[in-house]
Amino acid sequence: ALRISGDASAFAGCKFLGAQDTLYDHRGRHDYEDCYIEGSVDFIFGDGRSYFKVCELHAIATGAVAAQNRSASSENTGFSLVNCKVTGSDIVYLGRAWAPFSTTIFAYTYMENNVIPEGWFDWNDPSRQSTVTFGEYQCSGPGSNTAGRVKWSKILTDEEAGRFTSLDFIDASEWLDLS
Repeated sequence: ALRISGDASAFAGCKFLGAQDTLYDHRGRHDYEDCYIEGSVDFIFGDGRSYFKVCELHAIATGAVAAQNRSASSENTGFSLVNCKVTGSDIVYLGRAWAPFSTTIFAYTYMENNVIPEGWFDWNDPSRQSTVTFGEYQCSGPGSNTAGRVKWSKILTDEEAGRFTSLDFIDASEWLDLS
């Protein structure tokens, strides 16, 4: 549905509808607020550094919400999903490890019971389990139960979550009018 490659782009109140690969967050810093994003397999994917706030992430088939493509530890990219809602008509992983250093964080997010208990998938590459950053922080709802999560995902502390839970994650003060 959309490929975004420009830096410093913001979307508010938008609907992104598709199936596999709905939103290609290719590269750059992006802010998505109050958006509805619908898809199946990896419906948010790419190597952007993006902040999703108060967005509904709706799965229409079995797959994963996010496939972030951070390929090197030196890259400053990742997806932060804050105060969002994971819904759907089919089961879904929160994220898949598209690259060795994939980074995806869900914070303060409501998760319906369609979230697969393991939560995260290593893309059949166990070596990625020690290098990805997949985390959750103060999420709620029946799908947020972390008892069955893969052991290599993280339940973030206040300090760890801090860098992901504000617009500072995308250096918004440099390019967004925050007034």
